Amino acid sequence: MMVIGLTGILGSGKSTVTALLRKRGKEVIDLDALAKDSLNWKETQDDIAKAFGPAYVSGARVDVEKLRGVAFTKENLRVLEAIIHPRITQEIRRRLDVLERKGTPMVFIDHPLLFETGFFRRLDKIVVVTAAMDTIRERLKKRGMDPDDIERRLSFQISLEVKEKMADYIIDNNGTENRLEEQIDRLLEKVTNGEVS
Repeated sequence: MMVIGLTGILGSGKSTVTALLRKRGKEVIDLDALAKDSLNWKETQDDIAKAFGPAYVSGARVDVEKLRGVAFTKENLRVLEAIIHPRITQEIRRRLDVLERKGTPMVFIDHPLLFETGFFRRLDKIVVVTAAMDTIRERLKKRGMDPDDIERRLSFQISLEVKEKMADYIIDNNGTENRLEEQIDRLLEKVTNGEVS
């Protein structure tokens, strides 16, 4: 089974690409969704309460807004990642084992911090979804994000330029959805034929 990492930066269009891959019947493990799920796991909640204080977990629920407020400092982000990432990695392994036993030929892992966490070393191929920074900032503003928050969050990610150099394949998400779909079809064809190097 070929395991393909899918990454980009905030606002580059990974979610759109993921939806289009699923529409084509491809298996996708979404790490953002998995990270959100992990906040419902008791052991994760216990560790968050220990690390940040009991006020961050109330009634068997993590106060995501409160946690988000402290998580985007480098030190606190590292603490939170140390709590969540090992559990997510274990769950990814479990899901990959299930898919491999089912005979799934390829699976995509949508991972926003693929390079930042070193996870890329575990993959067969890497696809980077890219777009112009002005386009990305506009998308994020349309989502209701504050310009300062956009810059702060982007500062925690490796630049698209660097990620593109590390990619086996690049999807340019500056155009129309039809153009994006054509690129995805081309990617799937190349992966199937062993042409993505």
